Amino acid sequence: MKRKNGTITIIIALLSASSIVAQTDSAMIKRIFNEALSNGKSYSNLDYLSNKIGGRLSGSPQAQQAVEWTFKAMKEAGADTVFLQECMVPHWVRGNKEVARVSSTTVKTVKELPIAALGGSIGTSPEGITANVVEVFGIKGLEILGKEKIKGKIVFFNEPMEPTFIETFNAYGKAVQQRWAGAMQAAKYGALAVVVRSCTLTEDDFPHTGVMGYNDTITKIPACCISTNGANWLSAQLKKDNGLKFYMQMSCKTLPEEKSYNVIAEIRGTEKPKEYIIVGGHLDSWDTGKGANDDGSGIVQSIEVIRIFKALGIKPKYSIRAVAFMNEENGGRGGKKYAELAKLNNEKHIAAIESDAGSFTPRGFSSDVTPEIKAKLKSWRPIFEPYGVYNFDRDGSGSDISPLKEQGISCLELLPDSQRYFAYHHTADDVFENVNKRELELGGASMAALVWMINQYGL
Repeated sequence: MKRKNGTITIIIALLSASSIVAQTDSAMIKRIFNEALSNGKSYSNLDYLSNKIGGRLSGSPQAQQAVEWTFKAMKEAGADTVFLQECMVPHWVRGNKEVARVSSTTVKTVKELPIAALGGSIGTSPEGITANVVEVFGIKGLEILGKEKIKGKIVFFNEPMEPTFIETFNAYGKAVQQRWAGAMQAAKYGALAVVVRSCTLTEDDFPHTGVMGYNDTITKIPACCISTNGANWLSAQLKKDNGLKFYMQMSCKTLPEEKSYNVIAEIRGTEKPKEYIIVGGHLDSWDTGKGANDDGSGIVQSIEVIRIFKALGIKPKYSIRAVAFMNEENGGRGGKKYAELAKLNNEKHIAAIESDAGSFTPRGFSSDVTPEIKAKLKSWRPIFEPYGVYNFDRDGSGSDISPLKEQGISCLELLPDSQRYFAYHHTADDVFENVNKRELELGGASMAALVWMINQYGL
């Protein structure tokens, strides 16, 4: 009987201790969210990055301005140290505004259509290209038509994003293949150029740009995106007149590579300063907009993690780093360089957390981790649920930290609500005005809260 009572006493003691720990964690998480929502700097920082610097494609003067500003902002956030990490990046320039117009053999009118060169594309000649158009739906559509019907023509890839996917990133992942590989594959069939439907579920007049690829063994042909409204109009006209002529002119080109930098802020750990928890986003953006959602939001949220820890006097056991990666959009050089140097310097990373899915209301975190670590993350759900952060089930993580994943490091990504992201993604409409202050600050707080939990209990 005594033994039984002793066992009960031990169980009660353990449960009490667990309850105290949970209460301590909940209290700290509340302090973190209160600090972000009352005194957060993410919104004002994003205002400067988006409106004073703007679009910052790798290799551009604006990208260098962003490096210099981020270094200063990280210092002001209270980081113990801030340093630059050199990397060479591609330097592609858009040149003059692209021109596209369609002339019909049945209607004596000419219609202008909104296009934008895809990142990395070659330009046309100064005179442009004029040719008939053939419409296909995805890469497989090329094989269906065959070389006889494609040679000497402009290929119009018109596969839309699938609207029935609730998670819009799944729809994007399927449709983006024609953007990335369309020019390479169409060139094999003798196409002169490609026009690719924008990757968005929104019907608008904004061409949604993005990176495309070439293969040096295949003829390089120009590639552009067309707005969804433009694509719908072109598709409808082709059904009426398959002999219409499409004219396009682009002056984009690739210049020699440029030296650039990752920017890294650090709070030194008190117990394990040589072991790191990192948060990050990418500093570069496409040149068509201001890079507010993609990925200015991830940059300022990562800086905010540093600021919150310092503002609350949190002295982490592990060293905490905020990393502003350069060149995610058209090369991933920053992420690769960070991982390369981490391995070379024998740095131990406990976890890497990325924010590159927009500024919208945070819903949870996806992760590329072992089943045991996934279970541990899920066990923290009750602490996060009061803040609307509940989804720890999804697999996946960000592209900048993917080289760390290849080294076996636990990688996670902030999961904001995805329904609006592709309305702005890679467009002239990716501007500060389309960011909600409260949603943005909640995202930074969620990242800081997760860093707190990992710092306390590891992974």
